[in-house]
Amino acid sequence: MRLMSKREIREFYRRLAETRPIPKTELEFINPFTLLIAVVLSAQATDAGVNKATPALFALADTPQGMLALGEERVVELIRTIGLFRTKAKNVVALSRILVERHDGVVPRDREALEALPGVGRKTANVVLNVAFGEPTIAVDTHIFRVGNRTGLAPGKTPLQVEMALDARTPATFKRYAHHWLILHGRYVCKARKPECPTCVVADLCHYKAKTGPAELIAARAAAVPPAAPADPPLADPPLAAPEPRRRRRRAAAMVENGEISPRRGRPSRPA
Repeated sequence: MRLMSKREIREFYRRLAETRPIPKTELEFINPFTLLIAVVLSAQATDAGVNKATPALFALADTPQGMLALGEERVVELIRTIGLFRTKAKNVVALSRILVERHDGVVPRDREALEALPGVGRKTANVVLNVAFGEPTIAVDTHIFRVGNRTGLAPGKTPLQVEMALDARTPATFKRYAHHWLILHGRYVCKARKPECPTCVVADLCHYKAKTGPAELIAARAAAVPPAAPADPPLADPPLAAPEPRRRRRRAAAMVENGEISPRRGRPSRPA
């Protein structure tokens, strides 16, 4: 598959940003600790399913100390509707204990420290760093993995490869919210079984060959997208026109050839 160009990538993000100027995670949380717990619980589960269980849990324990006091068996009862609830309850209590004993009950703003917690991998750490601390990290889940590969934005055989490609190819201007734009786009538009290409605002930029819907409709939908505002940051691609000095040299050479100026120091040629 052909990769998106830098210009296409910037326009891709610009359009997604226009549809959701300040996107947010769909997981419900109160503070960095409850965000961490919600993300741990969301592994192999839906955000909606997690959000049904966490209000009661967080009402009783929204700090590591409170979670330890609650105990593993009580946590099991409160999250029983979530898949793998016993393993997750064990991890929740264990990571709470480590936060209390090693981090004074505070969620660390450090990838290595986060990944050292039970039940926390790179994806979870990226979500916490991005949502809780505003770091420009991109957590690659199944939706972002699909979007990165399907569109030509950031192909890769593994989530880590896609993450590295996204980190390298996403303009700095858009990195803060790139995770949210991509995951929401994959969840609601670029779906696994039948992507909503006719209503997709970036369909004309996407390199997916098996687009759904009439090509004319996709083209019309893309044409309806308003042009970028003049205040948008300049694109990172090299300019299509020749740089100004080169243009001047070419013009000067043409003038010499036409006898308009002397080849020495650019003086005007004297009439014959």
